[in-house]
Amino acid sequence: MSEFWLISAPGDQENLQALERMNTVTSKSNLSYNTKFSIPDFKVGTLDSLVGLSDELGKLDTFAESLIKKMAQSVVDVMEDAKGKVPENLLASGVDLTSFVTHFEWDMAKYPAKQPLVSVVDTLAKQLAQIETDLKSRTAAYNTLKTNLENLEKKSMGNLFTRTLSDIVSKEDFVLGSEYLITLLVIVPKPSYAQWQKTYESLSDMVVPRSTKLIAEDNEGGLFTVTLFRKVIEDFKTKAKENKFTVREFYYDEKEIKREREEMSRLLSDKKQQYQTSCVALKKGSSTFPDHKVKVTPLGNPDRPAAGQTDRERESEGEGEGPLLRWLKVNFSEAFVAWIHLKALRVFVESVLRYGLPVNFQAVLLQPHKKSSTKRLREVLNSVFRHLDQVAAASILDASVEIPGLQLSNQDYFPYVYFHIDLSLLD
Repeated sequence: MSEFWLISAPGDQENLQALERMNTVTSKSNLSYNTKFSIPDFKVGTLDSLVGLSDELGKLDTFAESLIKKMAQSVVDVMEDAKGKVPENLLASGVDLTSFVTHFEWDMAKYPAKQPLVSVVDTLAKQLAQIETDLKSRTAAYNTLKTNLENLEKKSMGNLFTRTLSDIVSKEDFVLGSEYLITLLVIVPKPSYAQWQKTYESLSDMVVPRSTKLIAEDNEGGLFTVTLFRKVIEDFKTKAKENKFTVREFYYDEKEIKREREEMSRLLSDKKQQYQTSCVALKKGSSTFPDHKVKVTPLGNPDRPAAGQTDRERESEGEGEGPLLRWLKVNFSEAFVAWIHLKALRVFVESVLRYGLPVNFQAVLLQPHKKSSTKRLREVLNSVFRHLDQVAAASILDASVEIPGLQLSNQDYFPYVYFHIDLSLLD
């Protein structure tokens, strides 16, 4: 299981023996794997300051956990089709999360234990706040990129009536630059192909004979060209509609088509580079559309790529990491490491508040072997440490301090300091 219980008990002889009993019972019953959890000695300060710090640490703990969940989800979003590789990209200080937790060591260089506790907590809070700010900025930019790309992708979906034609038609399909002639595109139902061939020249005056050509088709029909004089456009449209032929409003604009293709190419390249540094390599003259199949087949030009061709078939593969994924990996590690340091701080503060001064407690990390054993494990711990009820109650009464979250009548109360670490939420 990727679940951990972080507990502490007083470090006197009686409680060290209780910890030994706990280890013996949990080992024999195969309830959990237990290891010592090392926490340095901090400058304690006043009891009042510890109470305030306890509340602040609780909020910061929740914030940190929420932040690393968001970052893990962002990694999933960016990696998309490579989601199977997500776990190997969610590391803490270069190791998997379970190993980091079970072999935790306080980072003295980053969070000096000689500093006042308030200063250590402030350092952690500022670090996490900065990561969150950067995460919002970077994911907002990435989501905008995705949205723009999706909007362009939608244009390449659908049938011949609605989809973009810029990746289907070519310059050679049209009569361009003529003062008198114009080429129209007409959608003809498949059962009416023969009728179109027989009648299109007579739908209006001034239709150029033998000017029609099938350039693309989908499941419903085909896209035909027809060239005629500009002066009969409206008459031709009316007659075509009467015969259930649909003139598609499209005028070939080479600059606009080039702009659309370049925009799609840029967005695809930018999006991919967030995950992988390799750029999308486009063949000269090819269209650039998303990694889905659109069953529209261009005809009559062997050099033109099919609209159903995927972007993956047109890109050069690369293995480098893009800037967003790289940032997410580095800062996920930073946030996760900070979160576990926060757990250690919470154990220290709550242990001092519960067990009193001088500081003398032992923290232990338990990893339940399976979900079904957690109830039994809880019963074992409550039995082994039930004597701490009276000690904790006396400590509260003597200090006349209300310790947040510590109520003897509460069914969630434990006689020992307890915090939960659930890594399954990151799966």
